[in-house]
Amino acid sequence: MVTKISDQTEIPAPAAKVWALYGTIHFADFLQLHLPNIINNVELLEGDGGQGTLVLVTFAPDLGGMRYKEKFVKIDNEQRIKIAEMVEGGYLDLGFTVYRFCFEIIEKDEESCIVKSSVEYELKEEAAANISLASVEPLIAIAQAAKSYFLNAQHPKDA
Repeated sequence: MVTKISDQTEIPAPAAKVWALYGTIHFADFLQLHLPNIINNVELLEGDGGQGTLVLVTFAPDLGGMRYKEKFVKIDNEQRIKIAEMVEGGYLDLGFTVYRFCFEIIEKDEESCIVKSSVEYELKEEAAANISLASVEPLIAIAQAAKSYFLNAQHPKDA
């Protein structure tokens, strides 16, 4: 049975602008630049950032430097939904049979939106001790970094 953990973050920017960040391959650059304590490297292996794209993600050394291959299994530009799934390495080596990240950008009004971040996972019974690894916290950190990015874009520090 797949379990889902979710969180929501309000971002003071139009949904289209936030989707322009989350929904493209440039999101990898954003992660490396703004969250070096979580993501050390994202290497494009195949694709152009759209559905079917394959990337190799390396966590920061402080997080053990774990590496995994991730496939973008759904990119819906109309609904603003992105789903990426671990397909090799990472948590799959620790007893998870499914581990995917879901982002949905929901328009709140013309100048703000909600980022709904979710982790969906399934764990082998014999690996139950690893359940604490399943966490939406990294996705919350991403949403908070995006929020700061858009806040700073509206109110530059040197203005």
